[in-house]
Amino acid sequence: MSLIAEAPEFLQVFSDGTVKRFNPETSPPSLDSSSKYLSKDIIINPSTQITGRLFLPNNPNKKLLPLLVYFHGGGFCIGSTTWLGYHAFLGEFSVASQSVILSVDYRLAPEHRLPIAYEDCYASLEWLGENVKVEPFLEHADLSNVFLSGDSAGGNISHHVAVKAIQRDGLCPVKIKGVMPIHPYFGSEKRTEKENGEEGFEDVRMNDMFWRLSLPEDSNRDYFGCNFEKNEVSESVWLKFPAVEVYVAGEDFLKERGVMYGEFLKKKGVKEVKVVEAKDERHVFHVFYPESDATRLLQNQMSQFMKRCCEH
Repeated sequence: MSLIAEAPEFLQVFSDGTVKRFNPETSPPSLDSSSKYLSKDIIINPSTQITGRLFLPNNPNKKLLPLLVYFHGGGFCIGSTTWLGYHAFLGEFSVASQSVILSVDYRLAPEHRLPIAYEDCYASLEWLGENVKVEPFLEHADLSNVFLSGDSAGGNISHHVAVKAIQRDGLCPVKIKGVMPIHPYFGSEKRTEKENGEEGFEDVRMNDMFWRLSLPEDSNRDYFGCNFEKNEVSESVWLKFPAVEVYVAGEDFLKERGVMYGEFLKKKGVKEVKVVEAKDERHVFHVFYPESDATRLLQNQMSQFMKRCCEH
């Protein structure tokens, strides 16, 4: 048995198919009434073992709050709602934005390759519709003001879940008002300038490894889940697409992909698209440094975007 893929400190994949994951520091949920926010874990689908974590600001400022559905990053292969960075970022964001948040633990590759992550994450929207009257946290949620977000692979997922929700043509139980991909993880067989450059070679190598592990067998980086330009959807989908605010980081080699995604949506006729850059920051800085000034700024930008969308 030999090691065939590795993300040091996070993941090892062996030739016999065995996968070992090593989680960083995690955080349990808490219903401590003295804290700024409450959190609890829920089961989205017991048959597929999809779970999630709900966040609610303590003493919300109004009866009904917008709801954010968040998909974690990790190249579709690692990551969890339980990681301390995600828990801290989303808990604080529920307070800053005065929103209910559902963070989704979808099934991971290589055991569960794409498009399973998309299917699992869309299932979280169906869970919301089925449980809005029985889950106490959702008593505060306005399902007509729902936002999708996620970082890296989660940013990719937020796009594809939005597409699927529109394609369901009225069958989706929530109204998606906006999509907020953070440092979205896209790709293609054609390399960008940074992906071809000498600088950041290790990042590019890791990027290629995660795509190799997560794409369907016999697919390449022009698979629709990787290359958004290859997703064959009708023109009506783009005309119905919600407002989008794409967040990129100046020191992230995936910045080019985020900018390209924004330009793609504009060309498709999506009415409101904006790209916001954190100039001196690296990939998913908000997860590694959830207490930083840059993270606070990101939370404020996202909050303002949600507020504007809810007012329209």
